Amino acid sequence: MTKQPQPTWEGPDLASVPLFTAFGDAVDAARPGRVRSGFTLSTAVATTPTPSSLHVVGREAKVGPMGPPTEHSPEVDWDEASELRALASKRFSERAAQSPFVDETSRQELGRAVIMEVVQEATEARFAVHGSVSSAKAQDALAQAVFDLMFGLGRLQPLVDRADVENIIVVGHDRVFLDLVGGEKVPGPPVAASDEELIQLLQDLASRADPPRVFSDANPDLHLNLDGARLAASAFVTHRPSVVIRRHRLVRITLDDLVGLDTVSPLLASFLAAAVKARLSIVVSGQQGDGKTTLLRALCAEIGPEEVLGTFETERELGLEQLVDEHPVVFSWEARPGSGERGPDGRPVNEFTLQDGMHASFRYALDRQIVGEVRGREVAQMIMAMESGSGSLSTTHAASASDTMEKLVSCAMQSGEFTRDSAVMKLARCLGLVVQLRSMYVRGRDGSVRKRRVVDEVLAITPGEESAGYAATTVFRSDADGPAVAFVLPDHLRMLTGHGFTANEFLLEAQRHGGVA
Repeated sequence: MTKQPQPTWEGPDLASVPLFTAFGDAVDAARPGRVRSGFTLSTAVATTPTPSSLHVVGREAKVGPMGPPTEHSPEVDWDEASELRALASKRFSERAAQSPFVDETSRQELGRAVIMEVVQEATEARFAVHGSVSSAKAQDALAQAVFDLMFGLGRLQPLVDRADVENIIVVGHDRVFLDLVGGEKVPGPPVAASDEELIQLLQDLASRADPPRVFSDANPDLHLNLDGARLAASAFVTHRPSVVIRRHRLVRITLDDLVGLDTVSPLLASFLAAAVKARLSIVVSGQQGDGKTTLLRALCAEIGPEEVLGTFETERELGLEQLVDEHPVVFSWEARPGSGERGPDGRPVNEFTLQDGMHASFRYALDRQIVGEVRGREVAQMIMAMESGSGSLSTTHAASASDTMEKLVSCAMQSGEFTRDSAVMKLARCLGLVVQLRSMYVRGRDGSVRKRRVVDEVLAITPGEESAGYAATTVFRSDADGPAVAFVLPDHLRMLTGHGFTANEFLLEAQRHGGVA
Protein backbone atom coordinates (compact mmCIF):
# COMPACT_ATOMS: atom_id res chain seq x y z
CA MET A 1 0.00 0.00 0.00
CA THR A 2 1.43 3.27 -1.04
CA LYS A 3 1.75 5.77 1.78
CA GLN A 4 -0.20 8.93 1.03
CA PRO A 5 1.78 12.15 1.41
CA GLN A 6 0.72 14.32 4.35
CA PRO A 7 -0.51 17.85 3.72
CA THR A 8 2.31 20.36 3.84
CA TRP A 9 2.25 24.05 4.58
CA GLU A 10 2.29 25.98 1.31
CA GLY A 11 1.06 29.31 2.60
CA PRO A 12 3.17 32.33 3.40
CA ASP A 13 5.94 32.23 5.94
CA LEU A 14 4.12 33.11 9.17
CA ALA A 15 7.11 35.08 10.37
CA SER A 16 6.48 37.50 7.53
CA VAL A 17 2.79 37.99 8.28
CA PRO A 18 2.14 41.40 9.93
CA LEU A 19 0.35 39.63 12.74
CA PHE A 20 3.54 38.03 13.95
CA THR A 21 6.11 40.67 13.05
CA ALA A 22 4.08 43.17 15.06
CA PHE A 23 4.74 41.21 18.21
CA GLY A 24 8.21 42.68 18.28
CA ASP A 25 7.01 46.27 18.28
CA ALA A 26 8.20 48.39 21.18
CA VAL A 27 5.72 49.28 23.86
CA ASP A 28 5.66 51.74 26.67
CA ALA A 29 7.20 50.57 29.92
CA ALA A 30 4.78 50.11 32.78
CA ARG A 31 4.97 49.27 36.42
CA PRO A 32 4.29 45.62 37.27
CA GLY A 33 0.62 44.92 37.76
CA ARG A 34 -0.57 48.29 36.53
CA VAL A 35 -3.88 48.19 34.70
CA ARG A 36 -3.29 49.46 31.19
CA SER A 37 -5.95 50.23 28.65
CA GLY A 38 -3.58 49.88 25.70
CA PHE A 39 -5.22 52.26 23.27
CA THR A 40 -4.21 55.21 21.17
CA LEU A 41 -6.75 57.97 20.73
CA SER A 42 -7.15 59.32 17.24
CA THR A 43 -6.53 62.98 16.56
CA ALA A 44 -9.79 63.70 14.77
CA VAL A 45 -13.40 62.65 15.01
CA ALA A 46 -15.62 63.61 12.11
CA THR A 47 -18.64 64.37 14.27
CA THR A 48 -16.77 66.83 16.47
CA PRO A 49 -15.85 70.31 15.18
CA THR A 50 -12.25 70.15 16.29
CA PRO A 51 -9.95 73.15 15.73
CA SER A 52 -6.63 72.42 14.10
CA SER A 53 -4.68 73.24 17.25
CA LEU A 54 -6.54 70.68 19.37
CA HIS A 55 -4.83 67.46 20.40
CA VAL A 56 -6.23 64.34 21.97
CA VAL A 57 -3.86 62.37 24.12
CA GLY A 58 -3.74 58.71 24.96
CA ARG A 59 -0.96 56.18 25.12
CA GLU A 60 1.23 56.88 22.13
CA ALA A 61 2.60 53.34 21.86
CA LYS A 62 0.61 50.29 20.95
CA VAL A 63 0.08 47.65 23.56
CA GLY A 64 -1.67 45.14 21.36
CA PRO A 65 -0.09 43.51 18.29
CA MET A 66 -1.70 45.78 15.75
CA GLY A 67 -3.19 48.66 17.71
CA PRO A 68 -6.76 49.94 17.52
CA PRO A 69 -9.13 48.22 15.10
CA THR A 70 -10.81 50.03 12.27
CA GLU A 71 -14.47 49.89 11.39
CA HIS A 72 -13.55 47.28 8.76
CA SER A 73 -11.76 44.93 11.19
CA PRO A 74 -12.97 41.32 10.90
CA GLU A 75 -15.29 39.86 13.49
CA VAL A 76 -13.55 37.91 16.24
CA ASP A 77 -14.66 34.50 17.43
CA TRP A 78 -14.38 35.20 21.14
CA ASP A 79 -15.02 31.57 22.04
CA GLU A 80 -11.96 30.60 20.03
CA ALA A 81 -10.02 33.50 21.55
CA SER A 82 -10.96 32.29 25.05
CA GLU A 83 -9.76 28.78 24.24
CA LEU A 84 -6.45 30.10 22.92
CA ARG A 85 -6.16 32.39 25.92
CA ALA A 86 -6.45 29.38 28.25
CA LEU A 87 -3.71 27.58 26.33
CA ALA A 88 -1.52 30.68 26.13
CA SER A 89 -1.99 31.49 29.82
CA LYS A 90 -0.88 28.01 30.88
CA ARG A 91 2.16 28.13 28.63
CA PHE A 92 2.91 31.69 29.72
CA SER A 93 2.83 30.73 33.42
CA GLU A 94 5.19 27.82 32.85
CA ARG A 95 7.75 29.94 31.03
CA ALA A 96 7.39 32.86 33.41
CA ALA A 97 8.34 30.56 36.29
CA GLN A 98 11.50 29.53 34.44
CA SER A 99 12.60 33.04 33.44
CA PRO A 100 11.24 35.67 35.82
CA PHE A 101 10.88 39.17 34.42
CA VAL A 102 11.33 42.44 36.23
CA ASP A 103 8.85 44.76 34.56
CA GLU A 104 5.59 44.83 32.64
CA THR A 105 7.31 45.32 29.28
CA SER A 106 9.22 42.04 29.47
CA ARG A 107 6.10 40.34 30.83
CA GLN A 108 4.07 41.44 27.82
CA GLU A 109 6.87 40.55 25.41
CA LEU A 110 6.84 37.01 26.75
CA GLY A 111 3.08 37.01 26.39
CA ARG A 112 3.39 38.11 22.76
CA ALA A 113 5.78 35.29 22.01
CA VAL A 114 3.43 32.75 23.55
CA ILE A 115 0.40 34.18 21.73
CA MET A 116 2.35 34.05 18.46
CA GLU A 117 2.94 30.35 19.03
CA VAL A 118 -0.63 29.39 19.89
CA VAL A 119 -2.14 31.39 17.02
CA GLN A 120 0.40 29.89 14.61
CA GLU A 121 -0.45 26.40 15.86
CA ALA A 122 -4.16 27.10 15.48
CA THR A 123 -3.59 28.41 11.94
CA GLU A 124 -1.58 25.34 10.96
CA ALA A 125 -4.19 23.03 12.52
CA ARG A 126 -6.96 24.75 10.57
CA PHE A 127 -4.98 24.33 7.36
CA ALA A 128 -4.33 20.65 8.07
CA VAL A 129 -8.04 20.00 8.61
CA HIS A 130 -9.69 22.37 6.13
CA GLY A 131 -6.90 23.08 3.68
CA SER A 132 -7.27 26.83 4.10
CA VAL A 133 -6.27 29.60 6.45
CA SER A 134 -7.96 32.79 7.53
CA SER A 135 -6.74 36.12 6.22
CA ALA A 136 -3.87 38.00 7.79
CA LYS A 137 -6.37 40.54 9.14
CA ALA A 138 -8.46 37.81 10.74
CA GLN A 139 -5.35 36.25 12.29
CA ASP A 140 -4.28 39.63 13.57
CA ALA A 141 -7.72 40.28 15.07
CA LEU A 142 -7.67 36.88 16.78
CA ALA A 143 -4.21 37.50 18.24
CA GLN A 144 -5.31 40.95 19.42
CA ALA A 145 -8.32 39.38 21.11
CA VAL A 146 -6.14 36.84 22.92
CA PHE A 147 -3.80 39.62 24.00
CA ASP A 148 -6.72 41.72 25.25
CA LEU A 149 -8.03 38.78 27.25
CA MET A 150 -4.63 38.22 28.86
CA PHE A 151 -3.34 41.76 29.34
CA GLY A 152 -6.10 44.22 28.46
CA LEU A 153 -9.79 44.70 29.07
CA GLY A 154 -10.99 41.58 27.29
CA ARG A 155 -14.02 42.16 25.09
CA LEU A 156 -14.25 45.71 26.40
CA GLN A 157 -10.92 46.59 24.79
CA PRO A 158 -12.14 46.99 21.17
CA LEU A 159 -14.84 49.36 22.41
CA VAL A 160 -12.33 51.42 24.40
CA ASP A 161 -10.13 51.54 21.30
CA ARG A 162 -12.82 53.18 19.20
CA ALA A 163 -12.13 56.88 18.66
CA ASP A 164 -15.83 57.69 18.23
CA VAL A 165 -16.83 56.34 21.64
CA GLU A 166 -17.04 58.59 24.68
CA ASN A 167 -18.76 56.34 27.25
CA ILE A 168 -19.26 52.59 27.45
CA ILE A 169 -22.28 51.61 29.54
CA VAL A 170 -22.73 47.98 30.59
CA VAL A 171 -25.73 46.58 32.44
CA GLY A 172 -24.96 42.88 32.47
CA HIS A 173 -22.74 41.13 29.94
CA ASP A 174 -25.19 41.48 27.03
CA ARG A 175 -26.77 44.91 27.56
CA VAL A 176 -24.16 47.31 26.26
CA PHE A 177 -24.60 50.88 25.07
CA LEU A 178 -22.10 53.30 23.54
CA ASP A 179 -22.29 57.06 23.94
CA LEU A 180 -20.75 58.38 20.76
CA VAL A 181 -18.84 61.64 20.49
CA GLY A 182 -21.68 63.31 18.63
CA GLY A 183 -24.17 62.56 21.41
CA GLU A 184 -25.85 59.50 19.90
CA LYS A 185 -26.37 56.39 22.05
CA VAL A 186 -26.15 53.10 20.15
CA PRO A 187 -26.21 49.43 21.17
CA GLY A 188 -22.89 47.65 21.58
CA PRO A 189 -21.85 43.99 21.40
CA PRO A 190 -21.78 41.68 24.45
CA VAL A 191 -18.66 42.15 26.56
CA ALA A 192 -18.63 38.65 28.06
CA ALA A 193 -20.28 35.27 27.59
CA SER A 194 -22.16 35.60 30.89
CA ASP A 195 -22.53 37.88 33.90
CA GLU A 196 -20.25 35.54 35.83
CA GLU A 197 -17.54 35.92 33.19
CA LEU A 198 -17.92 39.71 33.33
CA ILE A 199 -17.42 39.66 37.09
CA GLN A 200 -14.35 37.45 36.63
CA LEU A 201 -12.94 39.98 34.17
CA LEU A 202 -13.49 42.83 36.63
CA GLN A 203 -11.88 40.81 39.43
CA ASP A 204 -8.90 40.13 37.16
CA LEU A 205 -8.56 43.86 36.41
CA ALA A 206 -8.80 44.63 40.13
CA SER A 207 -6.05 42.12 40.92
CA ARG A 208 -3.79 43.68 38.27
CA ALA A 209 -4.20 47.19 39.63
CA ASP A 210 -1.30 48.87 41.38
CA PRO A 211 -1.79 48.26 44.23
CA PRO A 212 -4.14 45.28 43.76
CA ARG A 213 -7.74 45.92 44.70
CA VAL A 214 -10.53 43.64 45.87
CA PHE A 215 -13.80 43.30 43.98
CA SER A 216 -16.07 40.97 45.87
CA ASP A 217 -19.29 40.68 47.83
CA ALA A 218 -17.54 42.46 50.71
CA ASN A 219 -16.18 45.17 48.35
CA PRO A 220 -18.84 45.57 45.66
CA ASP A 221 -17.54 48.79 44.06
CA LEU A 222 -14.49 49.11 41.83
CA HIS A 223 -12.86 52.29 40.52
CA LEU A 224 -9.82 52.08 38.26
CA ASN A 225 -7.70 54.50 36.27
CA LEU A 226 -6.98 52.89 32.91
CA ASP A 227 -4.42 55.43 31.62
CA GLY A 228 -6.72 57.18 29.20
CA ALA A 229 -10.05 56.13 30.65
CA ARG A 230 -11.83 55.73 33.95
CA LEU A 231 -13.69 52.57 34.97
CA ALA A 232 -16.43 52.39 37.57
CA ALA A 233 -18.06 49.03 38.29
CA SER A 234 -20.52 47.56 40.76
CA ALA A 235 -21.76 44.02 41.34
CA PHE A 236 -23.25 41.92 44.12
CA VAL A 237 -25.37 44.89 45.24
CA THR A 238 -26.80 45.65 41.77
CA HIS A 239 -29.28 43.47 39.91
CA ARG A 240 -26.60 42.74 37.32
CA PRO A 241 -22.90 43.59 37.17
CA SER A 242 -22.69 47.18 35.92
CA VAL A 243 -19.79 49.04 34.34
CA VAL A 244 -19.24 52.54 32.98
CA ILE A 245 -16.01 53.44 31.22
CA ARG A 246 -15.40 57.12 30.48
CA ARG A 247 -12.73 57.83 27.88
CA HIS A 248 -10.57 60.92 28.35
CA ARG A 249 -10.56 62.18 24.78
CA LEU A 250 -9.29 65.71 25.33
CA VAL A 251 -6.27 65.87 27.62
CA ARG A 252 -4.08 68.40 25.86
CA ILE A 253 -6.58 71.21 25.40
CA THR A 254 -6.67 74.99 25.85
CA LEU A 255 -9.28 77.68 26.25
CA ASP A 256 -8.60 78.69 22.65
CA ASP A 257 -9.55 75.17 21.62
CA LEU A 258 -12.80 75.54 23.56
CA VAL A 259 -13.45 78.81 21.73
CA GLY A 260 -13.11 76.83 18.50
CA LEU A 261 -15.63 74.30 19.83
CA ASP A 262 -17.97 77.20 20.81
CA THR A 263 -17.88 76.10 24.45
CA VAL A 264 -16.76 79.57 25.50
CA SER A 265 -16.71 82.93 23.74
CA PRO A 266 -13.39 84.73 23.19
CA LEU A 267 -14.33 87.25 25.90
CA LEU A 268 -15.24 84.52 28.38
CA ALA A 269 -12.01 82.65 27.58
CA SER A 270 -10.04 85.84 28.22
CA PHE A 271 -11.82 86.32 31.55
CA LEU A 272 -11.16 82.72 32.71
CA ALA A 273 -7.53 82.86 31.62
CA ALA A 274 -7.02 86.06 33.60
CA ALA A 275 -8.74 84.53 36.64
CA VAL A 276 -6.32 81.59 36.61
CA LYS A 277 -3.32 83.88 36.23
CA ALA A 278 -4.63 86.05 39.09
CA ARG A 279 -4.77 82.91 41.25
CA LEU A 280 -8.49 82.99 41.92
CA SER A 281 -9.76 79.68 43.21
CA ILE A 282 -12.30 78.19 40.79
CA VAL A 283 -14.84 75.39 40.96
CA VAL A 284 -16.14 74.02 37.66
CA SER A 285 -19.62 72.57 38.12
CA GLY A 286 -22.12 70.77 35.95
CA GLN A 287 -23.99 67.54 35.54
CA GLN A 288 -22.51 64.22 34.50
CA GLY A 289 -21.02 64.32 31.01
CA ASP A 290 -21.01 68.12 30.74
CA GLY A 291 -17.23 68.30 30.23
CA LYS A 292 -16.10 69.50 33.65
CA THR A 293 -12.73 67.71 33.60
CA THR A 294 -12.04 68.91 30.06
CA LEU A 295 -12.64 72.53 31.07
CA LEU A 296 -10.48 72.04 34.16
CA ARG A 297 -7.63 70.83 31.94
CA ALA A 298 -8.06 73.91 29.74
CA LEU A 299 -7.88 76.16 32.80
CA CYS A 300 -4.73 74.35 33.94
CA ALA A 301 -3.18 75.05 30.53
CA GLU A 302 -3.17 78.74 31.54
CA ILE A 303 -0.78 77.97 34.41
CA GLY A 304 2.79 78.83 33.49
CA PRO A 305 5.47 76.10 33.17
CA GLU A 306 7.47 77.70 35.98
CA GLU A 307 4.87 76.69 38.59
CA VAL A 308 5.22 73.49 40.64
CA LEU A 309 1.87 71.72 40.77
CA GLY A 310 0.34 69.15 43.07
CA THR A 311 -2.79 67.22 42.03
CA PHE A 312 -5.02 65.23 44.38
CA GLU A 313 -7.53 62.75 42.94
CA THR A 314 -9.43 59.70 44.10
CA GLU A 315 -8.74 58.21 40.64
CA ARG A 316 -6.04 59.90 38.59
CA GLU A 317 -7.63 61.35 35.45
CA LEU A 318 -6.53 64.99 34.98
CA GLY A 319 -3.33 63.81 33.34
CA LEU A 320 -1.25 66.93 33.99
CA GLU A 321 1.72 64.75 34.94
CA GLN A 322 1.74 63.46 31.35
CA LEU A 323 2.11 66.92 29.81
CA VAL A 324 5.73 67.44 30.76
CA ASP A 325 6.26 70.07 28.06
CA GLU A 326 3.49 72.24 29.55
CA HIS A 327 3.94 71.35 33.23
CA PRO A 328 7.50 70.14 33.84
CA VAL A 329 7.04 69.57 37.59
CA VAL A 330 3.82 67.91 38.73
CA PHE A 331 3.44 65.83 41.89
CA SER A 332 0.37 63.66 41.45
CA TRP A 333 -1.28 62.06 44.50
CA GLU A 334 -3.93 59.37 44.08
CA ALA A 335 -6.03 57.92 46.88
CA ARG A 336 -5.66 54.23 47.66
CA PRO A 337 -8.49 52.30 49.32
CA GLY A 338 -6.37 49.79 51.21
CA SER A 339 -7.17 46.16 51.94
CA GLY A 340 -10.03 44.73 53.94
CA GLU A 341 -7.82 44.30 56.99
CA ARG A 342 -7.68 46.94 59.69
CA GLY A 343 -4.57 48.26 61.34
CA PRO A 344 -4.10 49.23 65.01
CA ASP A 345 -5.51 52.70 64.20
CA GLY A 346 -8.69 51.21 62.79
CA ARG A 347 -7.89 52.24 59.22
CA PRO A 348 -7.70 49.76 56.33
CA VAL A 349 -4.15 48.48 55.88
CA ASN A 350 -2.27 50.41 53.15
CA GLU A 351 -5.03 53.01 52.84
CA PHE A 352 -3.88 56.39 51.54
CA THR A 353 -6.36 59.25 51.59
CA LEU A 354 -6.36 62.63 49.92
CA GLN A 355 -5.99 64.07 53.41
CA ASP A 356 -2.73 62.12 53.73
CA GLY A 357 -1.57 63.46 50.39
CA MET A 358 -2.55 67.02 51.19
CA HIS A 359 -0.74 66.88 54.53
CA ALA A 360 2.42 65.56 52.87
CA SER A 361 2.26 68.09 50.02
CA PHE A 362 3.08 71.07 52.20
CA ARG A 363 6.72 69.92 52.17
CA TYR A 364 6.91 69.89 48.36
CA ALA A 365 7.24 73.63 47.65
CA LEU A 366 4.07 73.64 45.56
CA ASP A 367 2.83 76.74 43.77
CA ARG A 368 -0.67 75.28 43.39
CA GLN A 369 -2.66 72.45 44.89
CA ILE A 370 -5.36 71.14 42.55
CA VAL A 371 -8.05 68.85 43.96
CA GLY A 372 -9.63 67.20 40.92
CA GLU A 373 -13.18 66.08 41.59
CA VAL A 374 -15.17 66.85 44.74
CA ARG A 375 -17.96 64.33 45.31
CA GLY A 376 -18.04 64.28 49.11
CA ARG A 377 -15.53 64.68 51.88
CA GLU A 378 -12.84 65.69 49.35
CA VAL A 379 -14.25 69.17 49.89
CA ALA A 380 -12.17 69.41 53.07
CA GLN A 381 -8.99 69.08 50.99
CA MET A 382 -10.36 71.53 48.44
CA ILE A 383 -10.96 74.12 51.15
CA MET A 384 -7.50 73.52 52.60
CA ALA A 385 -5.93 74.02 49.16
CA MET A 386 -7.92 77.19 48.53
CA GLU A 387 -7.16 78.60 51.97
CA SER A 388 -3.47 78.25 51.23
CA GLY A 389 -3.91 81.01 48.63
CA SER A 390 -2.66 78.86 45.79
CA GLY A 391 -5.41 79.53 43.25
CA SER A 392 -6.77 76.01 43.44
CA LEU A 393 -9.02 74.42 40.80
CA SER A 394 -11.66 71.71 41.27
CA THR A 395 -14.82 70.22 39.77
CA THR A 396 -18.10 69.11 41.33
CA HIS A 397 -21.55 67.93 40.28
CA ALA A 398 -24.38 70.46 40.47
CA ALA A 399 -27.47 71.21 38.42
CA SER A 400 -26.87 74.98 38.39
CA ALA A 401 -24.31 77.53 39.46
CA SER A 402 -26.50 78.66 42.34
CA ASP A 403 -26.78 75.07 43.56
CA THR A 404 -23.00 74.62 43.64
CA MET A 405 -22.39 76.48 46.88
CA GLU A 406 -25.12 74.55 48.66
CA LYS A 407 -23.69 71.30 47.28
CA LEU A 408 -20.23 72.14 48.60
CA VAL A 409 -21.62 73.20 51.98
CA SER A 410 -23.54 69.92 52.25
CA CYS A 411 -20.42 67.91 51.38
CA ALA A 412 -18.43 69.83 53.99
CA MET A 413 -21.01 69.12 56.67
CA GLN A 414 -21.18 65.42 55.73
CA SER A 415 -17.40 65.14 56.08
CA GLY A 416 -17.85 65.76 59.81
CA GLU A 417 -15.19 68.47 59.84
CA PHE A 418 -17.45 71.51 59.46
CA THR A 419 -20.65 72.98 60.75
CA ARG A 420 -22.79 74.78 58.21
CA ASP A 421 -21.63 78.19 59.44
CA SER A 422 -17.95 77.26 59.32
CA ALA A 423 -18.29 75.71 55.85
CA VAL A 424 -20.06 78.79 54.48
CA MET A 425 -17.53 81.13 56.07
CA LYS A 426 -14.54 79.29 54.64
CA LEU A 427 -15.99 78.83 51.16
CA ALA A 428 -17.11 82.47 50.97
CA ARG A 429 -13.61 83.65 51.85
CA CYS A 430 -11.54 81.33 49.66
CA LEU A 431 -13.70 80.43 46.62
CA GLY A 432 -13.49 83.03 43.87
CA LEU A 433 -15.57 81.75 40.96
CA VAL A 434 -18.11 79.06 40.13
CA VAL A 435 -18.12 78.16 36.41
CA GLN A 436 -21.23 76.22 35.39
CA LEU A 437 -21.38 74.00 32.29
CA ARG A 438 -24.44 72.90 30.33
CA SER A 439 -24.97 70.34 27.57
CA MET A 440 -27.33 70.82 24.66
CA TYR A 441 -28.12 68.82 21.55
CA VAL A 442 -27.81 70.55 18.19
CA ARG A 443 -29.37 69.25 14.98
CA GLY A 444 -27.34 69.81 11.82
CA ARG A 445 -28.63 70.59 8.36
CA ASP A 446 -28.27 66.93 7.43
CA GLY A 447 -30.54 65.95 10.31
CA SER A 448 -27.76 64.56 12.46
CA VAL A 449 -27.69 65.43 16.16
CA ARG A 450 -24.56 66.21 18.10
CA LYS A 451 -23.90 67.03 21.72
CA ARG A 452 -22.60 70.51 22.43
CA ARG A 453 -21.21 71.70 25.75
CA VAL A 454 -21.15 75.37 26.77
CA VAL A 455 -20.19 77.40 29.81
CA ASP A 456 -23.64 78.46 30.98
CA GLU A 457 -22.91 80.84 33.84
CA VAL A 458 -20.12 82.30 35.96
CA LEU A 459 -20.70 83.40 39.56
CA ALA A 460 -18.36 85.47 41.70
CA ILE A 461 -18.47 84.41 45.36
CA THR A 462 -17.78 86.86 48.20
CA PRO A 463 -18.55 86.92 51.94
CA GLY A 464 -22.02 88.19 52.71
CA GLU A 465 -23.98 89.41 55.70
CA GLU A 466 -27.29 87.85 54.70
CA SER A 467 -28.64 84.61 56.11
CA ALA A 468 -26.89 82.66 53.37
CA GLY A 469 -23.52 83.86 54.65
CA TYR A 470 -22.19 84.60 51.17
CA ALA A 471 -22.99 86.75 48.16
CA ALA A 472 -23.09 85.45 44.59
CA THR A 473 -22.83 87.87 41.66
CA THR A 474 -23.66 86.73 38.13
CA VAL A 475 -20.64 87.78 36.07
CA PHE A 476 -21.62 85.89 32.91
CA ARG A 477 -25.20 84.74 32.49
CA SER A 478 -26.85 82.03 30.43
CA ASP A 479 -27.57 82.55 26.75
CA ALA A 480 -29.96 80.12 25.09
CA ASP A 481 -28.02 80.12 21.83
CA GLY A 482 -24.55 79.46 23.14
CA PRO A 483 -21.93 80.28 25.76
CA ALA A 484 -22.70 82.65 28.63
CA VAL A 485 -22.55 86.38 27.91
CA ALA A 486 -21.27 89.29 29.99
CA PHE A 487 -23.62 90.64 32.64
CA VAL A 488 -22.05 92.26 35.74
CA LEU A 489 -18.39 92.87 36.53
CA PRO A 490 -17.90 93.28 40.30
CA ASP A 491 -15.42 95.93 41.36
CA HIS A 492 -13.05 93.42 42.95
CA LEU A 493 -12.65 91.60 39.60
CA ARG A 494 -11.56 94.69 37.69
CA MET A 495 -8.05 93.83 38.81
CA LEU A 496 -8.12 91.06 36.16
CA THR A 497 -7.23 93.74 33.61
CA GLY A 498 -3.70 93.41 34.93
CA HIS A 499 -3.69 89.79 33.68
CA GLY A 500 -4.81 90.37 30.10
CA PHE A 501 -8.54 90.80 30.53
CA THR A 502 -10.17 93.75 28.72
CA ALA A 503 -12.86 95.25 30.97
CA ASN A 504 -14.08 97.65 28.27
CA GLU A 505 -15.05 94.74 25.99
CA PHE A 506 -16.91 93.17 28.89
CA LEU A 507 -18.87 96.36 29.56
CA LEU A 508 -19.82 96.75 25.90
CA GLU A 509 -21.09 93.18 25.71
CA ALA A 510 -22.95 93.56 29.01
CA GLN A 511 -24.74 96.63 27.63
CA ARG A 512 -25.79 94.71 24.50
CA HIS A 513 -27.27 91.92 26.62
CA GLY A 514 -29.00 94.01 29.26
CA GLY A 515 -26.30 93.74 31.88
CA VAL A 516 -24.92 96.33 34.25
CA ALA A 517 -22.14 98.50 32.87
